[in-house]
Amino acid sequence: MTTPQDPAADRLAALRQEYGDTGIEPEDLPADPVAAVRRWLDEAVEAGLHEPNAVVVATVGADGLPAARTVLLKGLDDTGFVFYTNYDSRKGRELESSGRAALLFPWHDLQRQVRVEGAVERVPPAESAAYFAQRPRGSQLGAWASPQSDPVASRAELDERYAAAEARFEGQDVPVPPHWGGYRVAPEVVELWQGRSGRMHDRLVYRRSPGEGWTLERLAP
Repeated sequence: MTTPQDPAADRLAALRQEYGDTGIEPEDLPADPVAAVRRWLDEAVEAGLHEPNAVVVATVGADGLPAARTVLLKGLDDTGFVFYTNYDSRKGRELESSGRAALLFPWHDLQRQVRVEGAVERVPPAESAAYFAQRPRGSQLGAWASPQSDPVASRAELDERYAAAEARFEGQDVPVPPHWGGYRVAPEVVELWQGRSGRMHDRLVYRRSPGEGWTLERLAP
């Protein structure tokens, strides 16, 4: 006897979008992968994508279990990719423990993805402070109020914590919390992915070779 197919599963299986024929070739890319990513990021901004700097950060815990979540990229230069978070969060603890992370930029509307793998380090405190000073005051207070990733009893508890932070810093600048700051992912592997028809996508991967700079190769889709 066969089991009836779940209609929801049927709908998921039927979801499909054909990709275009615009591809990427190695000779069209700069020798430096950060320059290549910056070019694509600029094009995502110009295309009007919602939060084009949204990036998925994947980490692994001491127990070997992976986790992923979306943050906002707040810095990109030759040294790497920078985002900010609570050092005491699960994300922060796992970054400190493993010293490594993987990033994914999902630019679906452009039929593009960028993958990054590399070592992680904290940005200098002065750099974190300079960025923190640019944040809206509400976000600054939230960094003090939220025990990120820890269980809380209710939304009311979060609201009370926020109100307490608001009262604590009333009439003064909000300082950087000691548990908050930036991480920089220094790229070792950078993959540019462009959707192509027939699922024959273009995948071009930069790899850093110690003492030899970057190499670029094509992967099968």
